[in-house]
Amino acid sequence: MPSPMQITLNPDFTVCRDFCEQIETHFDAHQESIHKARNEIKKLPCEGQQVVVKSFKVPNFINRLVYTYFRTSKAQKSYDNALYLQSLNIHTPEPIAYIQELTPTLHKSFFLSQAFEYDFTIREPLLESSFTDRKSIFKAFATFTADLHKKGVLHLDYSPGNILVKRVDDGYLFSIVDINRMTFKTLTQKERFQNFSRLWADEDVLILIAKQYALDTGLEETLCQQQIIHFDKENKRIKNFKKKLRKKR
Repeated sequence: MPSPMQITLNPDFTVCRDFCEQIETHFDAHQESIHKARNEIKKLPCEGQQVVVKSFKVPNFINRLVYTYFRTSKAQKSYDNALYLQSLNIHTPEPIAYIQELTPTLHKSFFLSQAFEYDFTIREPLLESSFTDRKSIFKAFATFTADLHKKGVLHLDYSPGNILVKRVDDGYLFSIVDINRMTFKTLTQKERFQNFSRLWADEDVLILIAKQYALDTGLEETLCQQQIIHFDKENKRIKNFKKKLRKKR
């Protein structure tokens, strides 16, 4: 009888096969989580290197059927999207494997990637007005985002914690994570401008980003500023309204 655990392993990481085969044991034995909410993320040692393991929440019964027979699982999407981003020369942590447990429908699933040693996320300069080289970081971030959009990449969870930054000799290296929710296509102007709305940035920061984005894309600067600020305000209004509703309950 075939094993219910299906492993798709990056050929560059065959050394991690035994680790992948015992992924549940390794994951459960390690108590410290990087993130724990709907999904859980841990950093684990594997053959002399650090591996980030994302354990996806077990879907409900209907979604188990959907992800088994009709749609690609989130773990597989993360792996496939990472490989595609790399083909576009867009940085994301090196994908190692995705693992799916079918019993017989999708039960547990994991995505493994090589730990990326970043210096900060974009959240820190967004929140700290005294952050070193803050303006340079935002300009570089706008250029990075323009590159994503030119290459037809729309990260649907483009929030501060998912944008990692590393200082390098010629500036900053940006790396994106939490990449199972992405769309690859020619982006509309609305999709481009709306993609900044989850940053929860101050207006002066958005203006700085918009100016650089306009330079990098050839779009009209005033249009970029107006639209980026518009979608930012719309997102904040909706989120604040939902918070008020929750408080009233």
